[in-house]
Amino acid sequence: MRAKITYFVTAAVLVFYFVLVGSRGFLLIEHGTLLTVTFGVAVLILPVIGVWFLWKNTQFVARANALAAELDAEGGLPVDELVRTPSGRVDRDSADAVFARRREETEDAPDDWRCWFRLAVAYQDARDTPRARKAMQRAIALHAPGTKPSRAPGADGGAKTAGSSPSGA
Repeated sequence: MRAKITYFVTAAVLVFYFVLVGSRGFLLIEHGTLLTVTFGVAVLILPVIGVWFLWKNTQFVARANALAAELDAEGGLPVDELVRTPSGRVDRDSADAVFARRREETEDAPDDWRCWFRLAVAYQDARDTPRARKAMQRAIALHAPGTKPSRAPGADGGAKTAGSSPSGA
């Protein structure tokens, strides 16, 4: 629940910022000189990009949460079996061991969104956010009805080759 509140507060602050920046862009355009109109249009592009980025991230989070709810209903969410240091950080060897199991599971069933979801969680536990996001995008694409993601190089969500781990060890 705390994560949702943080997300909504951050989104609200961003929207406020976009409105503020957008209003400054309109003020520059209203000034009417070539220079201020040019800057005004340039300033208006920033909120448009920001709103698009916020929308795409919100869609991603909503889809990932829907997958988590479905997997939870099936009893298939990964169990937190990670060893932690006294400070609460995940032990790297523990994360590597879980990652190796998740990677093997995904290699055995590459078209199962559930495996990709669990692999994304393993990447996140190993603090490899870019690969976690790609694996989650793959899970979302596999779950979408009537879609089949491409098998192009690099379309595997960043799953590493045998013998490698997220920590690079």
